[in-house]
Amino acid sequence: MSSSSFSFFFLFLFGLVLNVAVLCNGGKTSSFVRPVEKTVDMPLDSDVFRVPSGDNAPQQVHITQGDHDGKAVIVSWVTDEPGSSNVLYWRENSTNKKIAKGKYNTYRFYNYNSGYIHHCTIRNLEYNTKYYYLVGLHNTTRQFWFTTPPAVGPDVPYTFGLIGDLGQSFDSNRPLTHYERNPQKGQTVLFVGDLSYADNYPNHDNVRWGTWGRFTERSTADQPWIWTAGNHEIDFAPEIGETIPFKPFTRRYRVPYRASGSSAPLWYSIKRASAYIIVLSSYSAYGKYTPQYIWLEEELPKVNRTETPWLIVLMHSPWYNSYNYHYMEGETMRVMYEPWFVQYKVDVVFAGHVHAYERSERISNVAYNIVNGKCTPIEDQSAPVYITIGDGGNLEGLATNMTEPQPEYSAYREASFGHAIFDIKNRTHAYYSWHRNQDGYAVEADKMWFYNRHWHPVDDSTSAQL
Repeated sequence: MSSSSFSFFFLFLFGLVLNVAVLCNGGKTSSFVRPVEKTVDMPLDSDVFRVPSGDNAPQQVHITQGDHDGKAVIVSWVTDEPGSSNVLYWRENSTNKKIAKGKYNTYRFYNYNSGYIHHCTIRNLEYNTKYYYLVGLHNTTRQFWFTTPPAVGPDVPYTFGLIGDLGQSFDSNRPLTHYERNPQKGQTVLFVGDLSYADNYPNHDNVRWGTWGRFTERSTADQPWIWTAGNHEIDFAPEIGETIPFKPFTRRYRVPYRASGSSAPLWYSIKRASAYIIVLSSYSAYGKYTPQYIWLEEELPKVNRTETPWLIVLMHSPWYNSYNYHYMEGETMRVMYEPWFVQYKVDVVFAGHVHAYERSERISNVAYNIVNGKCTPIEDQSAPVYITIGDGGNLEGLATNMTEPQPEYSAYREASFGHAIFDIKNRTHAYYSWHRNQDGYAVEADKMWFYNRHWHPVDDSTSAQL
C-alpha cells in the first residue's frame, strides 16, 4: 500500500471512529481546554467602576420588569445625597413627557452606610415601544432608554440572555461584553444569581455592591434584568452583627413580587412576550407549608400555556450537576418540587452556582422513594432540560473537576466562562445557544432546538437532533 493510500485509509478509519463516538455517546464533555489563568478582580480605578461626574449624579442605574404582564418598569439608581426619586420619561418621537414618582431608602451594614437608593415604577406603558427616561432630576440628570416587550401572546418571538455568577473580575467583563456584542441580540437578561460577591471581601464590604452596580450599568440601564437571589446575596454575618438575610440585595434590587401573589421578593413570576418565568429561591425555606412552597403550589396551575406557551424556571442551585462542586446541594428542593415540574411540563430550568457550563437531557427522578431504591434519573419527555449557566467569570474561578464517567443525563458540559441566548421563535420552537468567552461573538459552543412541551412535545434530546 502506498503512503498516500495508507494516509487516506487512516483518516477514513479515524473519521469513522469519531462518528461512532458521536452517535453512540448520549453525552459530551467538551474537548476545549481553557488556558489556566489566575482569576483577578478589576482594579477599583478601572473605567468600568468610574463614578459619573456632576452634582449628585445618579449611578448604578438598573431596570427590571415592574408588573406581571410587562407594561411597567422599575427604575433604580443610587445617589450620594437624597435628591429626586422621580423619573421623567417619554415615548420615542413624542414630546409628551411624563413624570413617575418614586421613593428612596438607605441601609447600614456593619460599618457601611449606603447611598440613597431610589426606586421608581413607571406604569401603564405601551407594549413594543421605545421609551427614553431621565433620572437625577433637579441635579445632574442622566438619560437612558428601554424597549417594552410585545403584548403577551403564544406566537410572540422574544430573545433572552442568560448570565449567572458574574462578580467583578476581568473574567466577569468578558461575558458581559460578549453578550452585548452577540449578533443574536438579547432583549432581557435572565440572571440566575450571585451578583457582586461583596460577601467575599472583609466584613462583606458593601462598597463592592456599588462597584458592581456601576460595572453592569452599561447593560442594566437599557434592558431589564430579571433577578434571582444566590448564596452570595444572603449576607448573613452574625459575627459582625448582621442577622437579616438578603439585606443589601433586597434594598438595592426591587422586583414585582406582589404582582404574582408572592409574600417575599425572593420568589415571584412574570409574563414576558410568550414566556412565563418563575423565579425561585434556593436559600429560602421551601419545604411543605412554607410560604415559597404554598406560593409555587398555587402558581403553577395558573400558567396558561395557550397564552404563554414557554414555561421557564430560574433558580440558583442546580438540581442536576455532574461537577464535584456543590454536588447535590439542590437535592432537597428537587425532591420537593420536581414532580410539579414534570406534571406541568416545564420547558427549561436555568441555574447557576457551579462555575462552569452544563446542559442535561430531559430527565426526571420522580419515581424514587426511600423504599423502592429507584434513584437513577431517567429520560422523561415531560421533564425540563436543566442548564447550569453559573459561568459568568467571578473571582472564585472555574469549576474544573468533573465526575467520571459522565452521567447519561448530561448532554454537554464544559469548564469555561460564557453566556447563553434563549431565542423563542413561536409557540413550538426556541433556539438555544451557549457562547464561551474565548470564541468570536457569533460562535456557538453548544446549541439546541427546543420543542415546546405543551404545543410540540416531540423528542428534542441531543441524540434525536444529531
